[in-house]
Order: sequence, then C-alpha cells, then structure tokens
Amino acid sequence: MTTIEHADRGPLDKRELAQLIASDIPPGAYVNLGIGQPTTVADYLPAGGGVTLHTENGMLGMGRAAVGDEIDFDLINAGKIPVTETAGCAYFHQADSFAMMRGGHLDVCVLGAFQVSASGDLANWSTGEPDAIPAVGGAMDLAIGAKSVYVMMTLFARDGSAKLVPACTYPLTGKACVSRVYTEHAVFAIGGGSDQPAQPAGVRVLQTFGTSLDALQARMEVSLRGD
Repeated sequence: MTTIEHADRGPLDKRELAQLIASDIPPGAYVNLGIGQPTTVADYLPAGGGVTLHTENGMLGMGRAAVGDEIDFDLINAGKIPVTETAGCAYFHQADSFAMMRGGHLDVCVLGAFQVSASGDLANWSTGEPDAIPAVGGAMDLAIGAKSVYVMMTLFARDGSAKLVPACTYPLTGKACVSRVYTEHAVFAIGGGSDQPAQPAGVRVLQTFGTSLDALQARMEVSLRGD
C-alpha cells in the first residue's frame, strides 16, 4: 500500500485527528484512552460499534464526555473529566483495573507522547528537564500491556524539531511498544507493538495531510517509507 497524500488540504485539526483514530479502532476492541487529548477519541466512537472503553481509575464501559445535566463529578475518567456511562458498565478497584492493563486484556491504548523513536520506543512521562513535572500515571503499564499502542501527538515541537526521532532522548516509558503514530501532518506505522510483524528499515507513512512524503522527509531525521 502506497502513501495516501492529502496535499489539497491543510493539517488535521484536533477534532479531525480524534475522529481518524476513532475510525481506526477495531469493532469489539477493549480500549484505554490516555489523559489529555487522547480522551477526546471517546466522543467520536460510533454508537453500537462494540468498542469498550477502560479507565485505570476503575471503570469498564465508559462513554463520551458528559455535557450539561449529564455531568456528575463522581463519574470521571482518569483525567478527572466527567464522562457518561454505557449500558452494562462496571466499576471496580483501581488495583483490578491495573491488573487488566498488565495482564494483556486491552486491545488498544491511545497515549500522548513527547517523543517516539523509529523502533517504537515511547517517551511520554518526563522531558528530563530539572523543572519538569513527571507524570508517570499508568502509561508504563499500558505501553507494555496493550496489544496495540497508538500515539496521538503533534509531529513537531515548538522549536520545529520532529518528535518522531531515530532514538528518544527523553526518559523512556516503554521500549518497542508503539504500533502507530497519529499526528496532524501524517499517520505512521511503526515496527513496535506485539501485533506488528517485522518490517524493513524506516518508518512507513500511511497518510499525509497538507504535505507530501518528500516534504516531510526534508524536515525529519527518521527515514520514511511510502510503500
């Protein structure tokens, strides 16, 4: 499959990115959405699609974000955002929730990241800076426990440097665990993840948005493939 280039439009906005990820989650999957932007994916999962959302604070069967009269601050996700319930949802101790994560019972998790390496290493809990506030949470458990790890992030940092890199320079969350990287400029298939077969050298670009494969390659150190 060659790269699909959407050069006739601009980069994806946050809503479009969340919609794209939601559309790629397989029906019937058990899924954890990381704190921050990944939680917005819940708002775009199709009704009746059979996807069951899990949160590490102890809920299976989470729905979209709550609005208006639906808001109940006793019913929140791991990021403390009020959410709705789906039919048959269940509540349990946080220890049981982490056992689900560590035991390989999740099909997909969607996490944010500071960096992802070409080999699928993930760095998302600390930049290593002296004044940085570390945020370990359940990311390490999710990174090694989920069958597929999707990363949702901006492709370039504020200084213009790419966040998809040959090797991570920030402290690692997990090694060779990332399956896909979703950004506003492109979607990448990475060689990490237990569901991924061995791949040739380089990162495969599945789609681009508002740019081309060649233009991306000019801005990145990672070797990109279009096949």
